[in-house]
Amino acid sequence: MSTPGPWIQTFPGNMVWSNATLITKGMAHYNAVAMAEVDEVCERLRVRQSEPDAWCEEWSAMGAKIEQNAVDAEAAGHVLTAGNCYLRAGMYWFTAERFVPPGAQKRALGQKALDLQQKGLLIRYPNIERVEVPFEGGSLPALFMKAPGVEGPRPTVVVFDGMDNCKEMSVLFAGLEFARRGWNTLSIDGPGQGESLRLRGLSARHDYEVAGAAAYDWVAARSEVDPARVAVMGYSFGGYYAGRVAALEKRYALGIAFAALHWDLAGWQAEIKRRQDADPKSTAQSTFHFRWVMGEDDADAAIEKAKGFSLAGIADQITKPFLIVHAEEDKVVPSPSAVKLYDAIASPRKHLKMFTRETGSAYHCQMDNRQIGIDYIADWIGDNLP
Repeated sequence: MSTPGPWIQTFPGNMVWSNATLITKGMAHYNAVAMAEVDEVCERLRVRQSEPDAWCEEWSAMGAKIEQNAVDAEAAGHVLTAGNCYLRAGMYWFTAERFVPPGAQKRALGQKALDLQQKGLLIRYPNIERVEVPFEGGSLPALFMKAPGVEGPRPTVVVFDGMDNCKEMSVLFAGLEFARRGWNTLSIDGPGQGESLRLRGLSARHDYEVAGAAAYDWVAARSEVDPARVAVMGYSFGGYYAGRVAALEKRYALGIAFAALHWDLAGWQAEIKRRQDADPKSTAQSTFHFRWVMGEDDADAAIEKAKGFSLAGIADQITKPFLIVHAEEDKVVPSPSAVKLYDAIASPRKHLKMFTRETGSAYHCQMDNRQIGIDYIADWIGDNLP
């Protein structure tokens, strides 16, 4: 078996930085980052790994540089160029925010990142609409990408994020491919995700069928959507949410877990905490990220809350077609989680796709080759929609 190269392990021995860098690199295919700019930041960071503020400083510097390019381009009347730059700047600011502890600075960085990402997206993609999905007296922020050049109600995919991503990313890596196939995409920041977490203080919750129902209600009311052909997909941590929604919100035609989380979230996070206590650089998460997502003050309280996040006793209620896409060598969520979920699902039309190096991808959520994962998912949706 070959050893992962520098594309995946940008900082050997430092999984927390390498994983975060790979997430950013993975957006290059969608012109949301530029590899030369990413490489420039990483080379400066390579000699600063012992400095606690280095990550934020270097990614912020690149974000500020590209943001100024956007402002200059817009002032010159070059609006589309400005849109490209705003999108890249927003992605770099979003990366900068990752390892800043919860507080005023993190919120300010999150605000800037999301504002710039959205500005760039709306300039570059006129078929994207910024929307609010009614939810428990408030709303959840979302981006609705309409299938261009088609008439009448279309199939639609509702996409929930992972633990450390945002709708501004999934509307590109999922939405663009779905749009090519004539489908709409609602990329939504549910509780504990993206803008809902950063700017609205909505922490994660186990009963995601509530958010799933709200998303379905919203898309089903749109004239562009065929209510009988709506799918729900979640990636990474969202794999748990997609399973929960598919089990308990029966109006969805099918479901997809783009990486299978979780069978036992509390046990998984307890093991991560054990590894972090021994070496903070040994996992894909920062030491505070999970408790922040869960809305708790310390790791032990977050792990206690996580006991409610399990698909045990839930997955057997999934009766519609359901797809699990995972990586055999996944170091973030080990592949037995995917097998357990697959075995428990009651649907006769369930499928588990386990990618390997030989078949094109070895990393969590196919971040080393995101397009191959999305292509597989899109083909499966097309084959299984009613």
